[in-house]
Amino acid sequence: MALRLFKKEAMISNSLKKRFFRNMVRIRQVEEIIVDVYAQKTMRTPTHLSIGQEAVAVGVCSVLKRSDQVFASHRCHAAYLAKGGNLDAFFAELCGRVVGSNQGRAGSAHLSDAKIGVFTSPILGGMIPVALGAALSFQMDKKRHVAVCFLGDATIEEGVFAESLNFALLKKLPVLFVCENNLYSTHTHIKDRQPSSEIFQRVKTPELKTQQVDGNDVEAVYAVAEKSIELCRKGQGPVFLECLTYRFREHVGPLYDYDKGYRTKKEVEDWQKKCPILKYKKKLMKERVVEHEELGVIEARYKKEALVSYEKALKSPWSDPKTLTDWVY
Repeated sequence: MALRLFKKEAMISNSLKKRFFRNMVRIRQVEEIIVDVYAQKTMRTPTHLSIGQEAVAVGVCSVLKRSDQVFASHRCHAAYLAKGGNLDAFFAELCGRVVGSNQGRAGSAHLSDAKIGVFTSPILGGMIPVALGAALSFQMDKKRHVAVCFLGDATIEEGVFAESLNFALLKKLPVLFVCENNLYSTHTHIKDRQPSSEIFQRVKTPELKTQQVDGNDVEAVYAVAEKSIELCRKGQGPVFLECLTYRFREHVGPLYDYDKGYRTKKEVEDWQKKCPILKYKKKLMKERVVEHEELGVIEARYKKEALVSYEKALKSPWSDPKTLTDWVY
């Protein structure tokens, strides 16, 4: 049996619940702005949206300290924002402006910011060994920091995952693997790529603590992440979490993709009924943590914030073409 890391009776304060909701709504509103403006070609970068998957990044990153580091793949917006990324720098980066988090050179899929400890790469599995390197350095320097590696279900199929997991177990590294299982690798369903056994069961070993959690339940993600990260800080890592979730939009881009033939409109709509924000909104109202009017104010606030930040990016300067070869090696 995989270790049960999280108990349902875990207590979460009302103030923390409100923070969960605000952070998920903020990420959603930011990406909805991208959806609205992408056709205008003000962003000439491929974008992999996290719409529908916000609870995973928010639940995990709410546990982290600023000194912890996050390593993500191409679908990285939620992790960047949940870890405390600057919104103005985010939009400026997507618009290719010099005030972006990477001076407009990285775009969406390479979005990184060393100041907040977020590093990304679109190469499948490419950031796993980098996360291990960070975890190894924490261990060697006797720092109680944790490296968190967000990865998709298809990354499990890469050789680097097995190699890295072996090394992490050998050295007992403080690394948390967070698998965002949204069922698809681009256009291919998991049933056509992997055996029928669940991922968290398949990767477990006597030394590896694993657990599966509803990735659309932000409180469940937070509770299991809190325990997992505590174990990593105590030198009892690594830990592997499988978060079951679903992306609403196409693999890359702002559209719905019912016409691609790999999933149906009904399937997407069924998952939209499980939307992490919609579910949590109902829960907070039922528990009288917030009133309906307050929820609307929060959504309007972050929609305006996102739009203002995007418009600010468009007024920002471009990089000087003379610097094109700077930092190239």
